[in-house]
Amino acid sequence: MNVIKTLTKSLREFRKETVLAPVLVSLEVVVECLIPLYMVTMLENIEADNSIENILFWGGILLLMAAVSLMFGMLAGRYAAKASAGFSRNLRTDIYSAIQGFSFSNIDKFSASSLVTRMTTDVINIQNAFMMIIRIAVRSPIMLVVSVIMSFTINWKIALIFLAIIPVLGVGLFVIFKKVDPIFTKVFKKYDAMNESIQENIKGIRVVKSYVREDYEMDKFGKTAQDVRASFQRGEMIIALNSPLMQFAIWTAITVICIYGSQLVVQSGGADLNAESLSSLIAYGAQCMSALMTLSMVMVMISIATSSSERVAEVLSEKSTLTNPENPVHEVPNGSVQFKKVSFKYSEKAERYALSDVDLDIKSGQTVGILGGTGSSKSTLVNLIPRLYDATEGEVLVGGINVRDYDLESLRDQVSVVLQKNVLFSGTIKENLRWGDPDATDEELVEACKRAQAHEFVSSFPDGYDTYIEQGGTNVSGGQKQRLCIARALLKKPKILILDDSTSAVDTKTDALIRQAFREELPDVTKFIIAQRVASVEDADVILIMDGGRIVAKGTHEELLASNRIYQEVYYSQNRMGASKQDLDDAGGDSKAFSDEGGAQE
Repeated sequence: MNVIKTLTKSLREFRKETVLAPVLVSLEVVVECLIPLYMVTMLENIEADNSIENILFWGGILLLMAAVSLMFGMLAGRYAAKASAGFSRNLRTDIYSAIQGFSFSNIDKFSASSLVTRMTTDVINIQNAFMMIIRIAVRSPIMLVVSVIMSFTINWKIALIFLAIIPVLGVGLFVIFKKVDPIFTKVFKKYDAMNESIQENIKGIRVVKSYVREDYEMDKFGKTAQDVRASFQRGEMIIALNSPLMQFAIWTAITVICIYGSQLVVQSGGADLNAESLSSLIAYGAQCMSALMTLSMVMVMISIATSSSERVAEVLSEKSTLTNPENPVHEVPNGSVQFKKVSFKYSEKAERYALSDVDLDIKSGQTVGILGGTGSSKSTLVNLIPRLYDATEGEVLVGGINVRDYDLESLRDQVSVVLQKNVLFSGTIKENLRWGDPDATDEELVEACKRAQAHEFVSSFPDGYDTYIEQGGTNVSGGQKQRLCIARALLKKPKILILDDSTSAVDTKTDALIRQAFREELPDVTKFIIAQRVASVEDADVILIMDGGRIVAKGTHEELLASNRIYQEVYYSQNRMGASKQDLDDAGGDSKAFSDEGGAQE
């Protein structure tokens, strides 16, 4: 019931159509079921008076009843289609809106591929089931009930045959439903895995081709697709039992009716049952068969949609792990950042902390460089500043105020982040840049691009700032994409700017020019620069050395070069300058070097 309540919230403006469709179906069925009963009267009257006028009169009424039934059916189909299509649209919109409000932790819980499956395959399954429920699922039970009632008005003894067969079929349907439900629950999880495999392959297609691994990837995908096929086949084989069960039961009932009814007609001489009534009973038997067959189809669709409904409802019911306080702070005073005894882990079930006992005090306007090996939690550290995640222990303060006390939108408006994975969206360069400020003028766009060293290459394009960016930014280079993302971040006019390895694809000269522009033109903005190159951070006010989720050293370039072995090893290796073992030993400090970043970068 909780799943149904969650999903029906998406009906909204289509509630009227949702109600009208089954009402019109009910009227269609009532008229359709009256036709066989009317035919008994019609045949008796025609038998008594077979004049052409009498035949046309009774036949005209029959045609009118058929036309009325058809009209109700057409209107029901129209409203059902409108309701189901509108419902699925609202459902997708609601899922998408829910995802936009998720924190990174929520996204990690579901995975991107699973969310895509839920918005596409699962919603389609729900739409199809919804269409059947408001139309066929209403039509079939009503037709079944009305047909049985009409049969009783003709001959109650023969009508008992229908009552006897219905419980048998009901039990059969229930057993089939119980068997296939867990199968379809598992198969949609396999769908997620298959979509994840597709997504991974398409993103990494250049690597696949570079290593000539197409055959390997095809075999891997083939095994995943085969697993999905096997699960679906197992479920559909069970569902396939539904049709022969229905056919056997219904045709057995009609055969018994024909035999018993024919004997009754002959023995009573038409007193208890005449030929016309028997034909009507057979017609009602056919209607019962049709109703039960379509009802079984609905049950099959519902069995498939049940798993999809639970998966969609799970997303709609998910609450973001990041919420605004009751009385949030909307003004960020300045760009100062403090970490007080901060520890963090990505999941409550995680065995180890990604960050441990971090203490940090950065004044507004300072530039902070962050160096560390892969897995040292550099990105994790800066992700806590705009509250993309919440600290597990301790406090993170921006402008002297705990980030948990801010309005999320107000905080993030003052913190610009250029993430490690740069993303441009399909659209013009102008449209991409205005993600930073929707109201930015063309002059402001140019100024931001000049600071990010992007103006020169943008101007070289035939369409300049109106150049269309393909999906994923595939028609610009990695360095160009990074500079456009930096320009976009600058347009927010933030108090804090975070560059997460955002200049790794640009040359040393361009990197230096970007840093010079930051120094000269953004003196009041607090800047966090995560980098692979010492050159990218050597002029920072403070440099943090991270290892194993801890800040193991901090200081200026000169201080760390004089005292920290890790910094020395990276600095000398990147500058291709040999440092004797004695030089390093004399300096002292931590002897553990970076795991991945000691090699030359230039």
